[in-house]
Amino acid sequence: MNIRFAKPSDIPGLLDLLAQVGEVHHQLRPDIFRAGAMKYDRAALERLLTMPDRPIFVADMDGAVAGYAFCILQITENDPVLRDRRVLYLDDLCVDEGHRGAGIATALYAAVTAHARALHCDAVTLNVWSGNDGARKFYEQAGLHPLKVGMEAVLC
Repeated sequence: MNIRFAKPSDIPGLLDLLAQVGEVHHQLRPDIFRAGAMKYDRAALERLLTMPDRPIFVADMDGAVAGYAFCILQITENDPVLRDRRVLYLDDLCVDEGHRGAGIATALYAAVTAHARALHCDAVTLNVWSGNDGARKFYEQAGLHPLKVGMEAVLC
C-alpha cells in the first residue's frame, strides 16, 4: 500500500468510495442523507485536485484506490475573537469496505497529520456523525477528542 496525493486517474476510484460513504450516511440518517447521493461528482473532483488548500490523499493498492482522505486547510487570521490558527480539517475519510481492518485508515490518518505538521498547522480537526460508532472509536484511538458537540431537536 502506498499513501499519496490523489491524481486525476484516481477519480473513478474516488467516486466508488464516495458512493460507499453516501450509503453509510444514508443508512445512519435517512432523514438527512438522500439514498444514492454523493458529496462530489467528477467535475467537482477535477476542481478539487487543482486546489492546494484542499489536499486529497489516497491509499493506492496495486493501482486501485482502497481509501481516501479529503482535507481542507483552514486559516484564521486577525479574527476579533479567535487566535490566529492553522488547522487541517479532515473533511472525509473512507476505506473501501473490502479492505477495512487492514490498517488503511491508520495510514491515511498518519499521512494527514504529517501533512498538517509540514504545513505548520496547530491541529487536525474533523466531524463524526453520532451513531457512526466505528469511526468515532477509530478517531478516539488515534488520539482525537471532542472539540465541540452539535445538538438537534427533531421537530417532524
